[in-house]
Amino acid sequence: MAASALDAGASGWGELVRVRKLFKHFPVEGSGDVVRAVDGVTFEIYRGETLGLVGESGCGKSTVGRCLLRLIEPTAGQVQFENVNVHALGASQLRALRRQMQIIFQDPYASLNPRLTVRDIVGEPLKIHRLGNKVERIARVAELLRKVGLDPDYMKRYPHEFSGGQRQRIGIARALALNPKLIVADEPVSALDVSVQAQVVNLLQDLQAEMKLTYLFISHGLAVVEHISTRVAVMYLGRIVEVAHAPELYARPLHPYTQALLSAIPVPDPTRKRERIILSGDVPTPINPPSGCRFRTRCPAAIEECARVDPDLREVAPGHTVACIRVKGWAEAQTAA
Repeated sequence: MAASALDAGASGWGELVRVRKLFKHFPVEGSGDVVRAVDGVTFEIYRGETLGLVGESGCGKSTVGRCLLRLIEPTAGQVQFENVNVHALGASQLRALRRQMQIIFQDPYASLNPRLTVRDIVGEPLKIHRLGNKVERIARVAELLRKVGLDPDYMKRYPHEFSGGQRQRIGIARALALNPKLIVADEPVSALDVSVQAQVVNLLQDLQAEMKLTYLFISHGLAVVEHISTRVAVMYLGRIVEVAHAPELYARPLHPYTQALLSAIPVPDPTRKRERIILSGDVPTPINPPSGCRFRTRCPAAIEECARVDPDLREVAPGHTVACIRVKGWAEAQTAA
């Protein structure tokens, strides 16, 4: 699936989403400080691909997804969806755009209203956007339940009557109700058992192929991201530090933080041992991040200049960008040779 999405992006389907210098700062009550949850993020999402967004808990991944959908307003920056500035739209224009952009939430227990039946939960987007009459909406709900692997007879039940994996399938059906082009999957399998995770990931891939969907897949599960993603963006303390095609990133990580993350992936073979990179210290506070490179206080390769230079993402190999002054680019290497 990842390979087909990669081919689609490379064949000129073009950008679906463009994010430029996105900031989201949350004020700290009772002080003049702000939490720099997202601090100058730039990336693109191409039609038909899955962009994996990974990083430690608290690095700003979910905030990026919510700003992209305008569920929360950014402090600064721009999000374009099909060349339309999402954050410049009025209420009626935004309402129309929401049919193209949907979200799958992390917790299938908290994201479904316990007082509504499955029919009402999945059919609510259709009702809000005034699509079809009651009979047509019920038929659409039945179709969506079949699409996600659930029996249409389940539509009369309530969320508490389902397992975690089934609840997440209901959440996926709700996200698909309006035939969106983009789905932000915010850690959609992290609350599920491992065996159920595989089923849900495979379902998402099948739906992507069938419905020509584009995903922003947010997760801290690196093995899951490798399986489903076309490209992967790595976040640390509100910034993206590396972006590459998934096979390239997992085979040749260049940023020291990415290398440390990937070294922590368990190897499913007791006879093999992976050399683990143990980072020193704790993640700095996003209220007062370090000067220069934000990773320098934990980086085993840091030098004095890292405290003075705040590195931007730069292309070090075709399709591979890194925010690190110590990584030599392919153009630099060719010039030196």
